Amino acid sequence: MDLGDLPADASWRHVGVRTGYEVLFVDRVGDGVRLRGSTAAREGDASWYVGFEVEVDARWQTRRVRAVNATAAGNGEVVLERDPRGRWTVDGVPRPELDGCADVDFESSAVTNTLPVHRLPFTVGETVAASAAFVRADDLSVERLEQRYTLLKMDDDGPVFHYESPTFDFECELRFDPSGLVRTYPGIAVRDY
Repeated sequence: MDLGDLPADASWRHVGVRTGYEVLFVDRVGDGVRLRGSTAAREGDASWYVGFEVEVDARWQTRRVRAVNATAAGNGEVVLERDPRGRWTVDGVPRPELDGCADVDFESSAVTNTLPVHRLPFTVGETVAASAAFVRADDLSVERLEQRYTLLKMDDDGPVFHYESPTFDFECELRFDPSGLVRTYPGIAVRDY
C-alpha cells in the first residue's frame, strides 16, 4: 500500500466508549520510526492517563514499547521488547503467548492501528490477520489480541478497512487518512488534526 509520510503530530477526540483526548508525535529514529503519544480519558466510572513510546523498524515491525499510566489506584509502567525472531518480553520476562505478534496495540489509543496498515501488503477484498500484543489502559497488563483487517477501498482520502477482533467479538469500519493514521474509529475516536 502506498501511504504518505506521517505528520509530525496528530490528535484525536475519544468519543463513545470513553471521553478523552489523544495526541501523537512522530520521530524518525535510525532506520525506523518512534511514535510518542498519550491519552487522558474517562471510561465508565474510571479516569486514566496512558503515555507511550513505540519504536518500529524500517518494515514497521515493533521493536520496543514503553508505557506509563496513572489511575486512581496509582501509577504504573511496562516495557515490551520484541526480538528479530518475533519473541516478546514484558518487563524482561519472556511471554511466549505473544510470539509471532508483529505489532503492539493499546486499549487507550487509536494510533496503534497504523502499525499493521503500514507493515502489511494489502489487496482490496483480502482479509489479513494481524495479531498484536495488547496493552490494557487501567493496569498495563498485556495479552494477545487476535485481529483481522480487510481493505475495502483505497482512494485519495485514504484507505478504508473492515476491522475485526475475534478476541473482543468486535468489528467496525476504520477510515484512515492518506498517511495511514486513523481518521474515524466508530465508538472510539475521531481525528481532530
